[in-house]
Order: sequence, then C-alpha cells, then structure tokens
Amino acid sequence: MKKKKPTSFRKHIEGLSKISETIVSDLYLEDILRLVVMVTAEVMDSKICSLLLLDAEKNELVVRATQSVSESYNKKPNINLGEGIAGKVALEKKPIVVPDVRKEPLYRNREIAQKEKLCSLLSVPMQVKGKVIGVLNIYTSKRHKFLKEEVAVLSAVANQAAIAIENARLLMHSKTIEQELKVRKLVERAKGILMRKLGLGEEEAFRKIQKQAMNMRKSMQEIAEAIILSKEIIS
Repeated sequence: MKKKKPTSFRKHIEGLSKISETIVSDLYLEDILRLVVMVTAEVMDSKICSLLLLDAEKNELVVRATQSVSESYNKKPNINLGEGIAGKVALEKKPIVVPDVRKEPLYRNREIAQKEKLCSLLSVPMQVKGKVIGVLNIYTSKRHKFLKEEVAVLSAVANQAAIAIENARLLMHSKTIEQELKVRKLVERAKGILMRKLGLGEEEAFRKIQKQAMNMRKSMQEIAEAIILSKEIIS
C-alpha cells in the first residue's frame, strides 16, 4: 500500500455498495467470489487480496478467489483451522494485523511472500450470524500501519461478502432440491408406465430404469423422460 492519504470515505461506501448489491443478486458463487476480491483490492489499494472459505468437514481454509496472477500464490496449500494467521483469525473470530509476513513465525508461506514481495497483512474473519465461513486477506508491497478505519472497512466488506456467499449457497441448495424433486416425479411417472405396460413391480420398474440409464450412459431423468414421451406418442 503506497504512502498516501487514508482512502476516502466515499470510496469505502462505493465498495461496500458494490458488495451489498451482490446480496440480492442472482450471481453464481464463483462470480461473487471474484467480484469480492476485485472490489476489495481496489477499495483497499491492495497488492493482493485473497478470499479463503472454510471447509467445515475438513476444518480447512481453502483459497477460493484472488485477483493475483501469481501461480505460486494461487496454489497455496490449505490451512487448518487454528493454524497460521488465517487459521487463527477464523478460530478466534478477530482481525489480525501483521507488519511484515516475511518475518512473522506464524505465517506459513514466507517463501511465497518473499518471492511475491508481500509485506504487511490485514486478515479478517467472514461471519454470518456469528458463524465464521471464511477469511478475507489484503497484502501490501511495503510496510504499512493499518488504520482502525481500514480494519473496520475490511471487516464490513468481509461480513457483507459472507452474507452474499451464504445467499448464493442457499440458492444453489434450493435449486438442487428442486431438481431432485423434479427427477423423482419423472421417475415415479416412468415407473407407473412400466408397471402397467410390462406388469412389473415397483422395485423391478425402478431397477429397469436404473439399468437402462447405466447401459446407455444417460441420467435417470433422460430415461424417465424418454419412457414418458414414448407413452404419450403411442397414446
């Protein structure tokens, strides 16, 4: 971060506004993640901004988005919850400022920091209703003392982004359930047709659809739709 006047209030508001708009948008999750890091890097005048999401099953933070073009940075290994700077931020639910990551023992990727000329780091948790879903990081290329205003702005951005991400996940989950119900109804109709036409039991009809799908390398939905269509054509 270059030595300059503190980022203007207006610029902060514009950045928060862009993130807020994603909360009610129909963007896909990957688009939201890319938008968050791009806007954050611009608003905070950061060399690198990275967004890590928590894999709750593995208790690991995974880099999911960054505006960095560095191959080595983008391929950073996952971070266990509680380990390293980001892991500690996620576990303790508090921002951490590191004056120089190249000299910080807790920072796990000092070699990459040296190579990419990264210096100061501000890392904040991404929270929804008190639950941490990830971590948002910004790096500077020169030593920088982060102001309270900058910590507050990045925390606000992180929490706005967390809401947008959770909304996108809920939407994806809803669409998946909707699709599963659609397939189930189609298979039920197809089963009924086979049961009446071939005199099969319910389980036999299901197995026949399943086997046909496997043999033809098609989905159960496609086979069910074909059975329903053939019945309608004959009728």
